[in-house]
Amino acid sequence: MRFIKVRTRALVPPQDNIYPILDTYLPKLKEGDVVFITSKILSIHQGRCLLVSNAHRRTLIKKEADMSLPPAMVGNSEIIITIKNNTLIPSAGIDRSNANGYSILWPKNVNKLLEEIYHYLTKKNQIKKLAIVATDSHTTPLRWGTSGISIGLYGMEPLYDYRGEKDIFGRALEYTQSNITDSLSAMAVLLMGEGREQTPIIIGRAITSIAFTNKPTYHKLIIPPKKDLYYPLLKNFKK
Repeated sequence: MRFIKVRTRALVPPQDNIYPILDTYLPKLKEGDVVFITSKILSIHQGRCLLVSNAHRRTLIKKEADMSLPPAMVGNSEIIITIKNNTLIPSAGIDRSNANGYSILWPKNVNKLLEEIYHYLTKKNQIKKLAIVATDSHTTPLRWGTSGISIGLYGMEPLYDYRGEKDIFGRALEYTQSNITDSLSAMAVLLMGEGREQTPIIIGRAITSIAFTNKPTYHKLIIPPKKDLYYPLLKNFKK
């Protein structure tokens, strides 16, 4: 397994085209590569960047969120915990870092955009097995620091299913599925960095146990809230 950093020029809000970036900075891709792209440059590509005053930020978050909790003060900051695109995340994913004064929203119809990039890159590189994953930084309750998570994907099965297999002592596994996509996204986001690195793309190469496909698969990651282990907390979110 190998991860390759792709350093690019800065994409400039409010809008900048990602395809010249892919043409200029990506090396030739190989069969079985996984291309991780930070959601921020996908959003800039779509023009999902707004100049928003602090006074209107709460309204924007509520508009972008699928569900949310009431605003709360954490230290000296007002925080709104939201659910956006089946992901628990603060502020509906809206971010102002590396944004040149703009607030950058999450990309719209991200899986469709990733499918378009998939077809563009498979044709350009004359390959058939390729996966594209959109990533973002994510916080974990009761833990300092950020890690990576996928917010969209195309070209691979996201889960490895252990159900029906036996553990080392012969006990049948009933529930276990390994989340391949988010596990790899955590490594990709770590390598991308959070500051001035200008490394918005990571190529994963020679990653074993990936099943490639040319069908949409992101829905396979999603758990209905009422079936989720954390539903006692999630039930407090309101539309």
